[in-house]
Amino acid sequence: MATLEKQVMVVGIDDSEHSTYALEWTLDHFFTPSLGSNSLFKLVVVYAKPSASSAVGFAGPGAAEVLPFVEADLKKIAARVIEKAKGTCTSKSVSDVVFELVEGDARNVLCEAVDKHNASILVVGSHGYGAIKRAVLGSVSDYCVHHAHCTVMIVKRPKIKQ
Repeated sequence: MATLEKQVMVVGIDDSEHSTYALEWTLDHFFTPSLGSNSLFKLVVVYAKPSASSAVGFAGPGAAEVLPFVEADLKKIAARVIEKAKGTCTSKSVSDVVFELVEGDARNVLCEAVDKHNASILVVGSHGYGAIKRAVLGSVSDYCVHHAHCTVMIVKRPKIKQ
């Protein structure tokens, strides 16, 4: 009897609550403990660490002195984000996970991860920006919808009713 090779699901994470929610939602819906190792997907969690130079955003006098401090902070943030994601997976009893930390713009990093792993689904959270903020900041999810070579699922947090 031939064994069915699992499809790959890539989940993009960052240090936002939206990202945490998207990972939790994905684990709850596709990697439930009742499935055990029978999940249809292999999970790859990807964090795109910005480069220090892109985070500083300027190149003037004094920039060279600031970059090592910015880089150190970005590494701490990256380690914290990955550890939080590992904790989330552990708390949901999901252990067969690959975690990747890649330096670069999240849009490109996620699309490249899809190609690298031949993923069938990319999951990203939605920050819920309006049209103007999205136009100024750029939307990772919008970019991925148009450029990733797989299905893209955007997980939105439900609005809290007051």
